Amino acid sequence: MKYLALVYYNEGTIQAMSQEEWDSLNRECMKCVESLSASGHYIDGAPLQMTNTAATLRVRNGKSSITDGPFAETKEQLAGFYMLEAKDFNEALRLAEKIPPARYGSVEIRPVRELASEGNIQ
Repeated sequence: MKYLALVYYNEGTIQAMSQEEWDSLNRECMKCVESLSASGHYIDGAPLQMTNTAATLRVRNGKSSITDGPFAETKEQLAGFYMLEAKDFNEALRLAEKIPPARYGSVEIRPVRELASEGNIQ
């Protein structure tokens, strides 16, 4: 089963890191991906640029509205994602524990819902 692991952290904490600390964290993330890939659990993933590069789009009554930045004011910002393959939710949790930025924020794990043309379950 597929699980999405959404990585969140406080951008201020990350921006306060030295270049050496930031590079070290990124190398840890790369090693994590290598390990998850080798074990057959990694499907895809990517880090995201900081929230000041984001925009939020809404369409209401056929009209688009675009605002700068993310939708919500939060203490932690979405930093990236890992798409994982796991036998069940507990295994997905154990795999997500290995994601290095979890030390600085949080990782939300959510099962992926298969989209069907009919009979979708909420």
